[in-house]
Amino acid sequence: MTQDNPHNTGGSLHDVASLADLSTTTPYRTEVEDKPVILLRQENGQIRALAGECPHKGAPLEKGVVCDNQLVCPWHKAIFSIEDGRLLEPLSLDPLAVYPTEIRDGRVWLSLTTDPLPAEKPKEQTETVLIIGAGAAGVTAAISLREFGFAGSITMVDSETSAPYDRTALTKTVLSGKAKGNAPPPLRPDNFWTEHDIHRVMGKVVAFDAASRAVTLADGQTLTADHVLLAPGATPRKLDIPGADLQGVFTIRQATDTQQLLEACPSNGRVVISGGSFIGMEAAASLKSRGLQVTVVAPDDTPFAKNFGQEIGVRLRRLHEEKGVTYLAGRRIVGVEGDERVHGVRLDDGTHLDTDIVLVGIGVHPATSFAASLATDDGGIDVDDSMRTSAAGVYVAGDCARIAHGDSRLRIEHWRSAQVQGRQVARTITGQPGPAHFLPWFWTQQFDCKLEYAGYHEPFDDVAIEGDLETFDFVARLMRKGRCVGVVTAGHPDVTAKAVQSGSLD
Repeated sequence: MTQDNPHNTGGSLHDVASLADLSTTTPYRTEVEDKPVILLRQENGQIRALAGECPHKGAPLEKGVVCDNQLVCPWHKAIFSIEDGRLLEPLSLDPLAVYPTEIRDGRVWLSLTTDPLPAEKPKEQTETVLIIGAGAAGVTAAISLREFGFAGSITMVDSETSAPYDRTALTKTVLSGKAKGNAPPPLRPDNFWTEHDIHRVMGKVVAFDAASRAVTLADGQTLTADHVLLAPGATPRKLDIPGADLQGVFTIRQATDTQQLLEACPSNGRVVISGGSFIGMEAAASLKSRGLQVTVVAPDDTPFAKNFGQEIGVRLRRLHEEKGVTYLAGRRIVGVEGDERVHGVRLDDGTHLDTDIVLVGIGVHPATSFAASLATDDGGIDVDDSMRTSAAGVYVAGDCARIAHGDSRLRIEHWRSAQVQGRQVARTITGQPGPAHFLPWFWTQQFDCKLEYAGYHEPFDDVAIEGDLETFDFVARLMRKGRCVGVVTAGHPDVTAKAVQSGSLD
C-alpha cells in the first residue's frame, strides 16, 4: 500500500512489513518500486531500512551477517554500518542507501527518499598525496581520502594505460568468457577521477628517495608529496628455463595479459599451465570452461594442501579432473620448445606435451625494485599498524606490505587485504580512527565451486571438517596445537563473514 507522506516532501510512504516480522539478527527483504530493500530492528527498537543489494557486485544482503550493529556482505565481506549505511570496510567502495521509516499500528512504512551521508569537513587542504600504483590498495586509498574529507592534491601513478579495474576478474571471469569484451570491470566510471580531482599519471617508477619522498619516473619526471603511498603490487615470477621467452608464453597480472593470451590461443586450443597456484588453477577452470584443452603441470601431488589441507586439496584436484582438466602431479617443465612461437613443452621426466600456449602461475614477488632502501630480503617493506614505514610520510599497502603478526612479519597477497590496508592509509593521513581488528580473507572460484578462507596462513597440524566435501558444503577449521589458525568454507559464507567482522577465529 502506498499513500502520500505529509511529513516528507520527497515522496510517498509505502506499507512494507509487519513490525512483528522484523528481527535484530536476520534482515527482512522486500521490494519497493522495484528497489530491493532490507529491514532490521535494532536493539534499541529503532527500525532501519537499507538498500537490499551490495553496491560492489549486487549480493543479496538479506543473506548477510548482522553483528554489533554492522552488516557483512555474504559474497565479498564488505562491512556496513546499520545505523547510517556508512561503509566500514571493503570490498565495496560505496555506502548503502538508507531509507526513512515510520511505524503505524504495528506496520512499517518506508519512503524511498534518501538523505546523503553528512560530508566530512574539508581537511589537509594544502597537503599533497602521491600514490604509486592503481590496484586495490592505491585506488581504495584515493577514494577513501576523498570520503574522509581530504581536500588536498591527490596524484596516482600507474604504468597501465587503462583506468583502474577489478584485477580479480582476470582469472575468474575474463578467461572463462563471462566478461563483456574480455575486459575486467572498471573500479570507477571514467569521469570519477576528474570529478573527484584525482590526477592520474601514466608512467613507470624507476627510483624512490625515502628521505625526500621523491619519485622518479622512466621519462625523467620527478614527483614528490607530503604523503607517499607505495602500492605497486607484485610482479609474476617467470620460468627460468630454455624457451621461456618464446611467443605464446604468458603470465597473468594485467588486463592486457589475458587479452593477448585469448587472442593467441585458437578455439579448442591447447594450454599447458605451469604451477598449481591459485592463479594457475583458477585459470585452468576458466579456460576449460571456455572450451580449451587444459593441462596443469605441478610439483605437488595435491593442489592447495598447504593452504587448505590434504582432503580439501584432493577434492579440488578431482573436481578439475572431473571437468576434463589434466593434472600432471610431481612434474616440472624444464624446457619450452618452438621456433619463434611455442609448440610444446618438455617435462623433467622426458615427457613432451604439444601446446599452443604456456601459462606460468608460479607465484609473484613484490614490485619494489625502485625502493630498495626500504625493502627487506623478500622485497616486502615493514609497516606498523597504521601502514607507516620507517621513513616519515611514507606508507605501504597491498602485496608489498609486511605487517606484524605475533612474533613475525608476513605479506598478505589478497585483494580485500590490499583494500583494507589502502583504506587504513587514508585513515592515518586524515586522522580517522582505525578498525579495532583485521582478519585476512580471500576467495577462489573454480568452476562452480567457491571456497573462502579467513586467517593468516599460519602452519597447521590438523584439519577438522564438518559437512560434505563431496558436494562442497562444509566448514573446515585448520588447527595448530589445538588452536584454530584458519577457516575454509564452501557453501557457508556466514561463517567467514562472522570471522571477518569479529576479527577472530574463535
